[in-house]
Amino acid sequence: MLTNNTIELVKQSAPLLAQVGPEITAKFYHNMFNQHPELKGVFNQSHQASGKQPLALFAALAAYANYIDQPEVLSDAILRINHKHVSLGILPEQYAIVGRHLIATLKAEFSEQFTDEIEQAWLSAYQFLADLFITAEHGLYQTALDQQGGWQGTREFTIEKVISNTENIKSFYLKPVDGKAVPHYQAGQFISVFIPKEVAGFQQIRQYSLSVAPNGSYLRISTKHDGAVSQYLHTLKAGDLLKLTPPAGDFVRQHTASPKVYISAGVGITPMLCMLGVHSQHSPEVEAHFLHANKALSDLGFNQEINELGSNIRDFNVVTWLESEADGTYSGLMDINVIKDTLPLTHGEFYLCGPVAFMRFIKTQLINAGVQAEQIFYEVFGPHENLPN
Repeated sequence: MLTNNTIELVKQSAPLLAQVGPEITAKFYHNMFNQHPELKGVFNQSHQASGKQPLALFAALAAYANYIDQPEVLSDAILRINHKHVSLGILPEQYAIVGRHLIATLKAEFSEQFTDEIEQAWLSAYQFLADLFITAEHGLYQTALDQQGGWQGTREFTIEKVISNTENIKSFYLKPVDGKAVPHYQAGQFISVFIPKEVAGFQQIRQYSLSVAPNGSYLRISTKHDGAVSQYLHTLKAGDLLKLTPPAGDFVRQHTASPKVYISAGVGITPMLCMLGVHSQHSPEVEAHFLHANKALSDLGFNQEINELGSNIRDFNVVTWLESEADGTYSGLMDINVIKDTLPLTHGEFYLCGPVAFMRFIKTQLINAGVQAEQIFYEVFGPHENLPN
């Protein structure tokens, strides 16, 4: 446990972070990658270049410093990070590398204010948090390994077939090379795909939501031709191999009798397809709504699958918004207000996935319509961002 003195010293020094902002975490990553280039593959380099990853780490550092005496406030964020780390195959020894460079960066930036006493407090606070992460992640690794069809680390899968859903989205059906079963997973979870270093000069790892309900024999991801890794995937064909880590993630469909509202934009539809599949198979008596926004009719590559799954649900409703006009759809941005009288605003569960700006826009609409924040669940691609209440 942390001492009261350690907690007080960390909280007192927290304003130092605000003086420099994300610049401090950008320096940390720069220094760490210079000495440990092998870690570039663990951290999405496009998010480094855009500044999203340094900003996310800065926000996490500031939150930890401010709530170090109230760790329960951070429990949801910590769980989300645990799942992300497990999907990346983070090892306990890597925490020591990160800690060493983080403290060194803080000390170099605040040479006068960062006294030996404050340095020791931050070292203790970091080690305390690292131990929590390592313990939690060990449990997740063990759970993934122990279940039927489970594994730890990477496992080779064969691309059984590739389906072009739209001009820009392909679905990859993946079966394990060893011929054994694949594990049960929760609807909404993702897998990590390991791309060999020959593609970009270093190994890259990307997360993709599973887009089909658990079935015991194959996995499916559906990816947009966007970004270097996804573009590489779109060059692959049946028979090619991919290395994957086990399913992970805390954005999952709840096993309750509450009505479900699945809301997505663009390729954010992928985890919703998995959730809808589970809903159709296991709770067809539960009311379901499927709301989706996209650019044009040609971008709706999963309509047949959605309608087939929905046909098994007793009370099912699909509503679509397109930027261009088309019969049977609304035109323009998704507007919850026009259909709010049909939605279970007071007692439903609302699942959001898509660009962050879209989810902020929809969450605000839901809150204004009377939905409580605890009824809303969401997934962010890339470094995590909180949506305002």
